Amino acid sequence: MTGLTVDRPAGTAEDWTIPQDWDSYSPQDHAVWDALFARQAALLPGRAVKEFIDGLDILRIAKPGIPNLEDLSERLMKRTGWQVVAVPGLVPDDVFFEHLANRRFVAGRFIRRPDQLDYLQEPDVFHDVFGHVPLLAHPVFADYMQAYGEGGLRADGLGAIEKLARLYWYTVEFGLIRQDAELKIYGAGIVSSYGESLFALDDPSPNRIGFGLKRLMRTKYRIDDYQQSYFVIDSFDDLLRQTVEMDFAPLYEELKQESTIEADEIIDEDRVFNRGTQDYARSEA
Repeated sequence: MTGLTVDRPAGTAEDWTIPQDWDSYSPQDHAVWDALFARQAALLPGRAVKEFIDGLDILRIAKPGIPNLEDLSERLMKRTGWQVVAVPGLVPDDVFFEHLANRRFVAGRFIRRPDQLDYLQEPDVFHDVFGHVPLLAHPVFADYMQAYGEGGLRADGLGAIEKLARLYWYTVEFGLIRQDAELKIYGAGIVSSYGESLFALDDPSPNRIGFGLKRLMRTKYRIDDYQQSYFVIDSFDDLLRQTVEMDFAPLYEELKQESTIEADEIIDEDRVFNRGTQDYARSEA
């Protein structure tokens, strides 16, 4: 979800894909991946949703070094019919939606520098592959991602990309789930971040609010720091059901008449798991 309108870079295919060129990764590149992986692998059991942990094992992502996307796609294709394709960086929304609708996940091929382990604004191969791909081995979440891509192609013609982007942000990137009577993380932006893996579940600062499709699509979000609110789904089955059963065209019309909700705001109809103090956000202001 980028809003990009730039021209396609030279050397890319018409769908913006490029060869991963796995052999060009340096020993330092692989060492950065291994350091990031080891840190998250030690932290996430008991915090991340079971399906994410299972996906790491099913797809053999624990193998040392940056995964080869061709090998990874072969395993993923057998599981849920998805592929992972390399792109030079962020891609335009219509390109992104087209890939998702056809069960292709786009991943940046570059990896961050050793001094960027804790934060990187543009998603790299660790965020994209470690953060996103394990859940694509789960059939229900894989179907949700395809449904989102199909919805994005429709939204693009209805002038509703901003509203739909909020759904992606608060589920795929920064979603929480209630599993076994506990809150767990599943969003890629959380599971790929050491700091936010702790913050999202443990810190008293953010709101943790029950998922509501219309409510979520009215809500602003942070792109430069930890989230001020997280939305909690009941299950992946329910998330998929609400998405595929919703007629989004009239919902977009309704949203035009509704006010925008600030990222830290709680409203009367919210199902509140935690009313945050917002102390962290105030300290960073």
